[in-house]
Amino acid sequence: MGTANWMYDAIIYIYALSLLFYFSDFMNASRRAKRIGTGLLIFVWMLQTGYLVMKVVSSVDTPILTTFEYWLAFSWLLVTISLVISRFFFIDYIVFFVNVVSFAVLALNLYSGTVEGETYDIWQTTRDLLYIHISLILCAYAALTIGALLAGMYLFLHHRLKVKRWSKFVRRYPSLDTIERYADRAVIIGVPLLAMSLAVAVISLLVEGRPMLLLDWKVLTSFAALVMYITYVYQRAVNKRPGKQLAKLYILSFTMLLLNLITSSFSSFH
Repeated sequence: MGTANWMYDAIIYIYALSLLFYFSDFMNASRRAKRIGTGLLIFVWMLQTGYLVMKVVSSVDTPILTTFEYWLAFSWLLVTISLVISRFFFIDYIVFFVNVVSFAVLALNLYSGTVEGETYDIWQTTRDLLYIHISLILCAYAALTIGALLAGMYLFLHHRLKVKRWSKFVRRYPSLDTIERYADRAVIIGVPLLAMSLAVAVISLLVEGRPMLLLDWKVLTSFAALVMYITYVYQRAVNKRPGKQLAKLYILSFTMLLLNLITSSFSSFH
């Protein structure tokens, strides 16, 4: 990671990890995941507070609020409000969505102001966001690939159990519930990472003044895959669809993701 300040890097990555745990709570109403997510979010708030204090102290002789400091303060305020809501009002979903917005603001803020006294030019900042985008997308692909393999195992085992065809090979499989549980964990990790990576990519293209690239084939299929995974999450968390239907939807979503990867050569800039 090549940003000019390690603390800002730490804030972004720890923030992303916090969102993963909040998303896990969204999927399965897990108190443990919510507790860990909240703990990480408090740590993010502490880092942001320390960073803001450092910026204020370093610019005490020039009392001018830069764009960078303005949006950093806005993100800090959103985190503060979300922690207050989480502690006193118990509106869980709004906490997750507020922090998604705050994370996007932090990523966008790389384009404004200065870090350690050095102005960020467009080329350097684009490179920094590219590092974030690639890191997030690779982790998302890994998690979703594992999830697709688990979904395939689920469909295979479900069919074997339905037709009552047993073998030593089948007996070595874990239970359907176990497979479904681990597939859910893959989604909990992969979908937020995919969404955050695409958000960073969109921010990069918009700030660079290249919005037409949002109509690129790879960008469109990336969002199509994300929409399909979000549909899976909705069917799983809200409609409580049976495991077999969810596994088929998972495989279909992953097929779209594979199509996105295979057709990268058709992209005008990837």
